[in-house]
Amino acid sequence: MYYYGYGLDPGYLAIVLVSLVLGGLTQAYINSSYRRWSQVSATAGATGEEVARRMLDSEGASDVGITLVPGHLTGHYSPRDNSLHLSEENRSGGSVASVAVACHEAGHAIQTAKGYLPYRLRSALIPVVNFAQQTWVLVLAIGVALRLAGLTQLAIALFAFSVLFQLVTLPVEIDASRRAIAYLRGTGAVIDERGARQVLTAAALTYVAAALVSVIQLLYLLNRTNRDEGEGF
Repeated sequence: MYYYGYGLDPGYLAIVLVSLVLGGLTQAYINSSYRRWSQVSATAGATGEEVARRMLDSEGASDVGITLVPGHLTGHYSPRDNSLHLSEENRSGGSVASVAVACHEAGHAIQTAKGYLPYRLRSALIPVVNFAQQTWVLVLAIGVALRLAGLTQLAIALFAFSVLFQLVTLPVEIDASRRAIAYLRGTGAVIDERGARQVLTAAALTYVAAALVSVIQLLYLLNRTNRDEGEGF
């Protein structure tokens, strides 16, 4: 289950409980914030796609495409095809929430265009993190089963890359939202800037919660491994 060979540890079960609670609370907050501000129209009757396009053009990122992606709140920017992928509600919708989310994704495209260092670092970490996430649990399980301290330490080092990725993601997401709000404030594109801030803050809290849980989990694994090694594993 969640104890990765350590047994039914109350400490780790507490981390799992905290993770579930934080995840549930942040998801509920983003859903309620988005639902509220999706009912408030932006000025000038512009859609999320139209405002995002203006933002991209104003920042010299006119070559960025905008395409439709299925699902709810599934929008993202992909540097692979240099395109914003927006869900139907955010691409065609003209609400405060739609415009805020679309401009947030445009913020990521502008980060790429301007060579924003944390975004470049996060992009460089992706292949390493993908490998680490696929292997660290297996390596840890083998290390515990065979009582090989070197393997458990390697597993924790692999997991640490995931934690680093979560931490680097925070400034990337915050900066994208900052760029979106700055553009909307400068153009007056949104009736209520407070609404845009609330939607983007709610989204950012999901990353904060994920990073917090990852750090706690890493500290737990380090402490538990050191304790077990001190007891002869």
